[in-house]
Amino acid sequence: MIHAWLADTWQRLITLGDRLPHALLFTGPAGLGKRDLAEALAARLLCPTPGPDGHACGRCGACTLRLAGNHPDLIMLVPAAESTPEPDGKEGDDAPAKAKSTQIVIEQVRDVQKVLAVTGHQSSRRVVVVDPAEAMNLFTANALLKLLEEPPEACVFILVSSAPRRLLPTIRSRCQQWAFGRPSGATLAAYAAEVDAGRRALLALNGGMPLAAERAAERGSVAVLTRFVRDVAQLPQADPLKIAGQWDAWLKSKEALSAGFGMVQLADWMQRWVTDLAMTRLGGRARYFPAQAEVFVALAARTDVARATNCYNDFASIRRVAHHPLNPRLMLEDMLLRYVRTLSE
Repeated sequence: MIHAWLADTWQRLITLGDRLPHALLFTGPAGLGKRDLAEALAARLLCPTPGPDGHACGRCGACTLRLAGNHPDLIMLVPAAESTPEPDGKEGDDAPAKAKSTQIVIEQVRDVQKVLAVTGHQSSRRVVVVDPAEAMNLFTANALLKLLEEPPEACVFILVSSAPRRLLPTIRSRCQQWAFGRPSGATLAAYAAEVDAGRRALLALNGGMPLAAERAAERGSVAVLTRFVRDVAQLPQADPLKIAGQWDAWLKSKEALSAGFGMVQLADWMQRWVTDLAMTRLGGRARYFPAQAEVFVALAARTDVARATNCYNDFASIRRVAHHPLNPRLMLEDMLLRYVRTLSE
């Protein structure tokens, strides 16, 4: 599926035809549909009879194999944590399952090297999609670099990244880069007009990335966001230590866990909340929480830009260590106390 905001890019890609380079790098914020575009391009490259719109026909033998996830010439390099779950172990095996890697490891690239050493099965062309490319560690990246430097014949590499600066400069230099920006205001307005208030709130919170908002809504983030806004808007009148205690239990609840909401996300949301506070103090508009514009006007009168900026920096430091907090309750108390001090008149 090609989303409306990527339609022009799709047309430019298919216009290249046989002039398509051996390696492309799709970059841009998460939630734009970069992988969808990469998979659509891979499907077109492997389909012998693409349609007038440039898309794979979806009916030929190659498309049938691809749709079934069995096309031997389409290689998806993704972290093991994102791959299809393996069958359950033997009955009676109570050993805890080993956590799957969130990185693309060097063994995966070595497997690709072996596959590419032989002739393609269905056609002369093969496609390797790497997503997210920044999930490669240094050893993996160097192994892939060798393939990019001496690419196998008729093989196209499509790298997808939301953080291209984390890639080796040598990898970036060997790819034709396609940078995608956020959808236009008109596109976002059309999307917002078709969804409910909860999804509009998630759209703003995710910086205008429609797919990120949709994924968050599917995980149940509307309810999580509603509670976050309710609680943080009570400060500084409410007791920050009491709210910290409530959040400590909340982060362990089924609601938060199913939404994938943890300490890192909480610290990130607090950063965005303070960003809107500073923007309002400067005379601008709230970007991430526009529905709370009146709340920010009242709060902005209690602080100044310097204190709001310092609070933002404090939350940035907290976020960097939020993956493994030694004492979550103390971290929450510290975060909320810093915020309340920012609002002391």
